[in-house]
Amino acid sequence: MSDDAQPRPGVTAPPQPASTELGADGAAVNWTKVFLGFGGMILGQFMAMLDIQIVASSLVQIQAGIAATNDEISWVQTIYLLAEVVIMPLTAYLTKMWGTRAFYVTASLCFIVTSVATGLSTSVGMMIFTRALQGLAAGAMIPPIFATAMTVFPPEKRTLANVIVGSIVTLAPTIGPTLGGHLTELLSWRWLFFINVPVGFVVVFLVSRYGGFDKGDPKLAKGIDWTGLVLMAVFLLSMQYVLEEGARNSWFQDDAILWLTVTAALTGVAFVWRQLTYRQPIVSLRPFTDKNFTLGILMVFVSGMSLFGGTFLLPLFLGQIRGYSSAQVGTTMLVSGLSMFLCAPTIGRFVRQADPRWCLAVGFALTAWSVGLAARITDQWGFGEFMTLQIVRGIGSMIALIASQQLTVSTLPVSQMKDASGILNLVRNVAGAIGLAALSTILTNRTALHMTDITSAASVANPASRDMLDGLTAMMTENGMADPEGGAGKAMSFLMRKQAATLSFGDAFLFLSLASWGAVGLAFFASPGKPQTGAQPQGAH
Repeated sequence: MSDDAQPRPGVTAPPQPASTELGADGAAVNWTKVFLGFGGMILGQFMAMLDIQIVASSLVQIQAGIAATNDEISWVQTIYLLAEVVIMPLTAYLTKMWGTRAFYVTASLCFIVTSVATGLSTSVGMMIFTRALQGLAAGAMIPPIFATAMTVFPPEKRTLANVIVGSIVTLAPTIGPTLGGHLTELLSWRWLFFINVPVGFVVVFLVSRYGGFDKGDPKLAKGIDWTGLVLMAVFLLSMQYVLEEGARNSWFQDDAILWLTVTAALTGVAFVWRQLTYRQPIVSLRPFTDKNFTLGILMVFVSGMSLFGGTFLLPLFLGQIRGYSSAQVGTTMLVSGLSMFLCAPTIGRFVRQADPRWCLAVGFALTAWSVGLAARITDQWGFGEFMTLQIVRGIGSMIALIASQQLTVSTLPVSQMKDASGILNLVRNVAGAIGLAALSTILTNRTALHMTDITSAASVANPASRDMLDGLTAMMTENGMADPEGGAGKAMSFLMRKQAATLSFGDAFLFLSLASWGAVGLAFFASPGKPQTGAQPQGAH
């Protein structure tokens, strides 16, 4: 706003339109346009996060359509996550260089094109390639949302924007398998990707028309740290691959996993050193000098593990132990997503009015208590048993996620918000990958251990085991089975493996619960503080 536009002393400022208010710097802000532009970015984020899990319930159909093997089909999900992780830290630098609107519209158009290409894939190689490109575009569409919420909106409106962002982060992965299953059943698996086209053009229209939140700085194009970029890419790709494939390949017993771990460690250290010493780093690490940001990142890490870990364990248990179909799994999982979505407005008011340390403690305590209920899981648990757990976990996770995101920026200057957003989203995704790797290892190792214990206890000398085996033999005999004793032995072995697997799921849920209880204690080390003021991004209004 120019100096001559400022109201003179004693002169009343002209009334603003109903949708227009004065921003923090005294400039007029048309909030209708701001929310339309921000809403377009939110819709883009929803698409990008939805596509992580939308293929989960349709992998069998995709595998048949592109003639992929069991090992190859897993890369349809893995390559998307690898590409997302690589691009996320770069978004802060690129949005500063091009401006949020130009960057986001470009990423959205790339997402549309790569979604069509993925849907048209005729071979596994083609799909893996196009899915990687789609992941790059999707990863570019996620971090700018939080940065925009924290820089464009004044403090009194930031919590609402943060609640909306948190709702998308939690809801999209939860409903992905359900939506994907129904799309594949009604149309075909190719529409898992074609559905992004009409939604994507809505995003492009809204952001291109209303998303002029800031202006880019073309001077940043000079002196890009290509060495740092290569180090970061190698570090993140190696680390993410180890986390995704480690449990499946027995970790360091596999040479590729071992050497990629060494590579990740060396390039990770070199990348951090480069960013601390180079005059124009591609990823600024300055936010880590703020205690609340560092502590908040730890909280985001735990909440990411809880969110993605719970979403991983529950459908796996329902499918493997209970034998649920994709539709039944989706219906059960929907409880958690709906509870998060419906309680979001109330949680937003709670987080805005309460001490952030208490919000964190309450959120993680609810998450820890609800997940801990599943430590006593049995092979008969179904929708009813999981309903209370999911509702409480959904509410707790939502409080913890929003409060931890608020904590990370509570004492940061506005000028560091874009850097903080890229780091925050990267940490949340990496936390999910680490959580899944840890849970997969727990399931594998604890199942083997429980199987050993059960087998030792189920000896012929054990009266209960002997009675069960006799009962199964009698049942096989009544059904006219040719080898009733052999059939009874196989049935007994199946029941023991099922029981061992069920106990290992209980151990995995307990691990998540303990991690959340640990975060409760960390919450009180945070320092209460209001966001620091700083210059608004150029053109933010």
